[in-house]
Amino acid sequence: MLYLIVKAAVSGLLVAAVSEVAKRYPGLGGLIASLPLVSVLGMIWLWRDTADPQRMAAHATGTFWFVLPSLPMFLLIPALLRRGVGFWPALAAGCLLTITLYAAVVWLGPRLGL
Repeated sequence: MLYLIVKAAVSGLLVAAVSEVAKRYPGLGGLIASLPLVSVLGMIWLWRDTADPQRMAAHATGTFWFVLPSLPMFLLIPALLRRGVGFWPALAAGCLLTITLYAAVVWLGPRLGL
């Protein structure tokens, strides 16, 4: 149980640090947020829990293919905000776009041998 609490605390501190840095330096906050720190932490936790190279390889490959459909969200949200759309509707539109693209990857991936 302590291990789970440590994992949650470290992961939560990372998110909190990004938001605090972004308050003062939006560009630096964006840079830190764009780093695959959550993915790396996830891989560290998975490796520590399983030490299974096949599972790790599948996880890293899956992460790659699911990062791609999330990227357009980071173009849509600022475009909507610049056009006067409120934050929450812009965020919702970005999330809806990402969910739609995730569904497309889930549907198309097996057909492409992914």
